[in-house]
Amino acid sequence: MPFRTTDNSSAESERIEAAIAMATFHELTIAELRPVTREAVAITFAVPPALRETFRYRQGQHIALRTRIAGEQIMRTYSICAGVPTNALRIAVKRQPHGMFSNFANDELEPGQTLEVMPPRGHFYTPLDPNQAKHYLAFAAGSGITPVLSIIETTLAVERASRFTLVYGNRISASILFLEELADLKNTHLERFNLLHVLSREPADSGLLHGRITEEKCAQLCERCIDIAGVDECFICGPEPMRQAVTEALHAHGIERRRIHVELFTVPGERKRSLPPRHAATQADHAVSRVAIIVEGRRFEFDLARNTESLLEAGLRTGADLPFSCKGGVCATCRAKLLAGKVEMAANYALEDDELKAGYVLTCQSYPLSKNIVLDYDA
Repeated sequence: MPFRTTDNSSAESERIEAAIAMATFHELTIAELRPVTREAVAITFAVPPALRETFRYRQGQHIALRTRIAGEQIMRTYSICAGVPTNALRIAVKRQPHGMFSNFANDELEPGQTLEVMPPRGHFYTPLDPNQAKHYLAFAAGSGITPVLSIIETTLAVERASRFTLVYGNRISASILFLEELADLKNTHLERFNLLHVLSREPADSGLLHGRITEEKCAQLCERCIDIAGVDECFICGPEPMRQAVTEALHAHGIERRRIHVELFTVPGERKRSLPPRHAATQADHAVSRVAIIVEGRRFEFDLARNTESLLEAGLRTGADLPFSCKGGVCATCRAKLLAGKVEMAANYALEDDELKAGYVLTCQSYPLSKNIVLDYDA
C-alpha cells in the first residue's frame, strides 16, 4: 500500500507543539570553535532567546546534529561537555579515521556557520540537590570525558558538600581532552575533586596509572586509590569493553548495579547491525505488518515485511523524516513509544528499565512481531 499521511488535530495541541519542538532539528549558529587537542575541537552554539527553553539541558545529556557534506545528509550525536550553570551549549568533536563529519568539523567549520541541531536528550545523570553530600565516581576513556565533564562541573557547583573522583584513561597526555579544564577544576576544588589520569602509551610515576582500564586495573584502583565503600553513584563512559570491565569490577567491590550509570560511545562502523537472533532463525517468515508512525503531529502508514529491515529504516525508506543518528542502539535519538503491537529489539545500549516498562523502543533496532504496529515519536 502506498505511503500516506494524515494531519493530527487533537485537543492536546499544546502538548503536541512542545513534543514537536523537542523532536525537531533547529538551525543554530556556531558561536565559537576552539581546539582542545591537535585532533579535537570544541563547538559552542548560539541559542536564540526563543529556543532557550527548548535547548535547556541536564548534565550528561547529548544532542544530535544534521548537515550535508558533499551532497550527502549526515547525522551524528555528541554529548554536551559544558556544566549546566554555564548555560553554554557546547560539544567536542574528535577527529576519527575516515570520519566524514569529524574531519569536516575540525577542518572546515567556522564561527557564523550553521548546523541543524536537535534539542538535548538522554538520561546519563542523577538528580542533584544542594543539600546532598555524596561521593560520586566516574570512569571515562577518550571522548567519553565529554558528558562526564558536564556532570562533574555541574555537581561540584550545585552540591557544595559533595565530592567527585574521576579515573580518566587515554593513550598519552597530549591526547587528553579538556586537560586544562580538568586541571582548573582540580585547583578550584582541591578537597572535593580527585583526578586520576591512566595512560596506556606513556610512562607514569605509578605503575598503577599506566596501562588500559581493565577489570583488574579498576579493582586495583578501588583497593588502593578510591574510597569505594563511600561511593554513592558511579558513571561510566567509554568503549564497550571498558564499560563491561569497570561495571564488573565495581559490582565485585559492592556497588549495586542500580547505582552504576553507563553511557556508551562507539566509533561509526564499530558495530554491525543485524536482525535479532530470533528473527535470524526464522527467515522464512515473511508476514506483513501494518506500521503507523506519529511524528511531528502527523501520522504515516506503510506495510513492512517482517524479518527484512528495522522500523526506522523502513520509515525512512518510505519518506518519513524520522530522527536518528548512530543507528547502533547507542544514542537514543530514534526513541519512540510503542502504542500498539509487539516488536523485538536487536540491541539496546541507551534505554533504562523504566523507559522499557513505559513502552519506549529504539526504532533503529526494532523489528515487528505483530500484525499492527503504532509508534509515537512525539511521546
